[in-house]
Amino acid sequence: MRQFSACIEWLFARDGDAFADRVRLAHSAGLDAVEFWHWTNKDLDAIAAVVAETGIAVSGIVAEPMIALTNPANKEAWLKGLRESVAVAQHLGAPVLIAQAGDDLLEFSRAGQRAAIVAALSAGADILEGSGVRLGLEPLNTRIDHAGYYLSSTVEGLDIVDEVGRPEVGIVYDLYHSAVMGEDTQQVIGDRVDRIVHLHVADHPGRNDPGTGHVDLAERLDWLYGQGYRGRVGLEYKPTTQDPAAVRAVVKSLGG
Repeated sequence: MRQFSACIEWLFARDGDAFADRVRLAHSAGLDAVEFWHWTNKDLDAIAAVVAETGIAVSGIVAEPMIALTNPANKEAWLKGLRESVAVAQHLGAPVLIAQAGDDLLEFSRAGQRAAIVAALSAGADILEGSGVRLGLEPLNTRIDHAGYYLSSTVEGLDIVDEVGRPEVGIVYDLYHSAVMGEDTQQVIGDRVDRIVHLHVADHPGRNDPGTGHVDLAERLDWLYGQGYRGRVGLEYKPTTQDPAAVRAVVKSLGG
């Protein structure tokens, strides 16, 4: 049975509720994991208490600070934040930290920016070693949501991971971003499924519930699992309704 993780930045977001209440709502809806973005603006004690109460897992959070790894001057500040993020992930039992490359900076060459990313991730791997936490570098689409972002190619993301060459570092493969960039999952992933530390799904157009657009998400997930992926699938979409039954229907449609 596939395991799914609700991104509670968007799912189970009801006006007036505390953020930690979304964890309880996700558990009540039958989800076995949740994930969220920034941890520095959250009540971590409240979240940890609900996690302990419900037994739900936290699948991942963002590695902060979210500063451009494309700028070599940011390396030390990012590594300091990574140490703190690892500690938070361990406290919550989250096996994945999500990292972003940052913007494509005109003052640096593409090759220089890539070298800066590789250097930061390589140093980060030393911090992650033995922690039980892996880091996923996330390619994002530049056509709709993230104009100016450096890393829009899944293949380049995988190549960067291979250049780092450490098991602590992989990619977060977001099927929505990949589809927006016109990528074919089988072609861009190939025989490198083992580099994927986490998946995200949303449909396109709209970035809404799977089934509302035209991306063959179930087929793509079938292929990824067929190639050996065994991690969770993050439901990172903008829901058209906050009805828990709609989330359960999405999970069922995707093989859960």
